[in-house]
Amino acid sequence: MSNSLLERDRRALAGIGKLRTSPLTICHARGNRLIEEDGRAVLDMSATAGAALLGYGHPGVVEATRRGLEECAGASSMFGASESAVALAEDLLALVPEADDHKVWFGHSGSDANDTVMRAVTAATGRRRFMSFHGAYHGGISGSMSVSGHPSQQHALPRAGLVQIPFPNPYRPLGDGDAARQVLDHVDFLFSTAIPANDVAALFIEPLQSDGGMLVPPPGFFSALAERCRSEGILVVSDEVKVGLGRPGCWHCYQAEGFRPDIVTFGKGLGSGIPVSAIVGPRSVMDVSEAFALITTTGNSVSTSVGRAVLRHIRDDGLIHNAAARGRQLMEGLIAMQGRHELIGDVRGRGLAIGIELVTNRRTKEPATTDAAKVALRCYQLGVFITYVGMASNVPELTPPLTLTADEADEALAVLDEAIGDVAAGRVTDDEIAAFAGW
Repeated sequence: MSNSLLERDRRALAGIGKLRTSPLTICHARGNRLIEEDGRAVLDMSATAGAALLGYGHPGVVEATRRGLEECAGASSMFGASESAVALAEDLLALVPEADDHKVWFGHSGSDANDTVMRAVTAATGRRRFMSFHGAYHGGISGSMSVSGHPSQQHALPRAGLVQIPFPNPYRPLGDGDAARQVLDHVDFLFSTAIPANDVAALFIEPLQSDGGMLVPPPGFFSALAERCRSEGILVVSDEVKVGLGRPGCWHCYQAEGFRPDIVTFGKGLGSGIPVSAIVGPRSVMDVSEAFALITTTGNSVSTSVGRAVLRHIRDDGLIHNAAARGRQLMEGLIAMQGRHELIGDVRGRGLAIGIELVTNRRTKEPATTDAAKVALRCYQLGVFITYVGMASNVPELTPPLTLTADEADEALAVLDEAIGDVAAGRVTDDEIAAFAGW
């Protein structure tokens, strides 16, 4: 019996292997590189789906973890006021300029943050319905999964009364004309017919729909939609778990889209690999009940100390500027690459959140699902790790750490160029990707 890491993984871990895009092993990591079992270093252009915001082994994260452990690792903000938890809450309130009367709740993941929002908003408003988008991914536990709309979650039933609307995709509009107008008209129609607006508690938004295909909405769409919601007393929840905290080239992705949310949820990158999530919301929602969400270890000193360090390094190390600059570098390189590769139908994104939609035919826009899997595998073989997303799993995704350097961006572009060329030339077989179903 083989005792390799991959074989041990297959024997011991449930329900994970098929999601993967390559036979990557991770025994060590430093900076923006994953070190495999055989010692090979792979450039990580995924950052663990955006979670490793500062890369791996960042001195600030290591020091904050040590400090949190020494402070009181097992304690919880549930049972007493904690300096690190209160200070991180204050930091987050200062980062959300709309938060005049807001408070903060802490959890361990974006999934539990969005789940908690659902319960708190239902209790605070007395309304029964929620709205979200087709293709949305708001979490992987029962509540947050029930307001999502991603194909990977078809095994889970949506929440009763959930209203799902199309995301305005300029590359694949619902019909001829303005993609944003089509969706806004659809919402107006729903409110005037089948869906009483005064029964909708909240609209969940990903300002940039990542797992649905790294979709960037048309300018002004979200501000117009938020105004419609506000006029009906519907709370707007901006899910910044994957696309916020400096990644879009500004602090929050909703800022890039020009709308003001009522509630903001954070996760993934807030801990740069350490589990922590947060909700920033109005007191009328956050104080509705003392026990609408109790998780014993939330607000622990390790998670909150690291969260403070992450925010500090984003600010002090110029990482928002770096995300914008490296994002432009990658986008320019990919758009140039589009002229050389017929497989690339569209390139889109904000900052260091970029999608490359692959199609078999640019005229028909038929999704190149198999080719996306092959590109991801070939990139890994050439030393760069990426994943892919999208309703048809045909969008290679770049969400690297905010610490990505210009040289690393050029390295990733060169590998992508070679990988796409190799796939187009038939150098990656169907048998090679058979073990990797992907996202």
